[in-house]
Amino acid sequence: MSKEEVQQRFTELFKDTPIIVRSPGRVNIIGEHTDYNEGYVLPAAIDKAIIVALSKRNDDEIHLYAQELKREYKTQVTGLKPVPHGDDSWANYVLGVVDQIQNSPKNLKVSGFNLLLTGNIPMGAGLSSSAAVECAALYGLSQLFNLPLEKMEIVKMAQQAEHKFAGLKCGLMDMFASVHGKKDHVMKFDCKTLGFEYVPFKLSGIKIVLFNSNVPHTLNTSEYNTRRQQCEKGVEIVQAATNHSPPYTSLRDITMSQLEEFVKPKDELIFRRCRYVVGENQRLLTGCDDLKQGNLAALGKKMYETHDGLSKDFEVSCKELDFLVDAVRNNKDVIGARMMGGGFGGCTINLVREEAIEDLVKTVSAEYQAKMNLTLSHYIAQIEDG
Repeated sequence: MSKEEVQQRFTELFKDTPIIVRSPGRVNIIGEHTDYNEGYVLPAAIDKAIIVALSKRNDDEIHLYAQELKREYKTQVTGLKPVPHGDDSWANYVLGVVDQIQNSPKNLKVSGFNLLLTGNIPMGAGLSSSAAVECAALYGLSQLFNLPLEKMEIVKMAQQAEHKFAGLKCGLMDMFASVHGKKDHVMKFDCKTLGFEYVPFKLSGIKIVLFNSNVPHTLNTSEYNTRRQQCEKGVEIVQAATNHSPPYTSLRDITMSQLEEFVKPKDELIFRRCRYVVGENQRLLTGCDDLKQGNLAALGKKMYETHDGLSKDFEVSCKELDFLVDAVRNNKDVIGARMMGGGFGGCTINLVREEAIEDLVKTVSAEYQAKMNLTLSHYIAQIEDG
């Protein structure tokens, strides 16, 4: 919807004039499941976005409307609780940030408001639609109620909202990318220090093509949080064996040789989970060097390695995602590809020569339909400002 269409729809629904906020989705070039392990990620904001329109009410009621879902949800500002999983659980991404505002140490407050939610980020595709909703709602509410919130506060509050109301113990990457994105750049974000560096990512003659498996990824299932626990277990094993001071708190500071020596003999599964994460951090750092040298082919090779690690060691892929990566693996027009997002469905990200996109989409779509009996969707994404 255009800004004018959003304004018109809002007026139809709420008989008021809104403020309008846009928050982009993101792709992550490399660095998956590293954020909650205090590692590195390499995200970029894209030209697919969530838009929220808001206005104040004269009472303490919250009235929400999700345009694409054609669902409305109403509640009170006080005593907010997560909505049980179901048709209205989308509301948690807005209610969670209201809860964060109400419980802020800055003693911030909001009263009743109307909010229209729309956008063109496909839900469940791994493009961080939830983080974009949270960041847009937070920024919009800060404007509406004149709340003194810095960009990094919005990022952290959005993360906590996801933890508390959506039940997903995500890292900071998705929210960070939505807020800090810069056109033609990826961001090397350090999830331990929260420092970041813009790395040029000019794709001359190459486009980011996302293949949506149309297997919806529902990340707040137990598997995501289980992977997090398994990584923490690996850290515990190394710490117990080395009695390191100060104690290790994440896989960020643990080496491959320590995993081989201390974790592998004790628990092969935990070793494989941790081996993937430690290897992924190294891939990302050398991948940034590749980009600075303009060596996209070397980065592309690392993307395939990342996919193999996510599939075999971390085991968060699925047969559909594996099929989509294997379908392009030996295609000279595809520089690199991997599954993207938390896993168990969603998209693959592909770096594809522009002139080959049409034929590639046609070929892979037909093969996917024949082998998986599923329809393939695709999106061409540009890197934009946050």
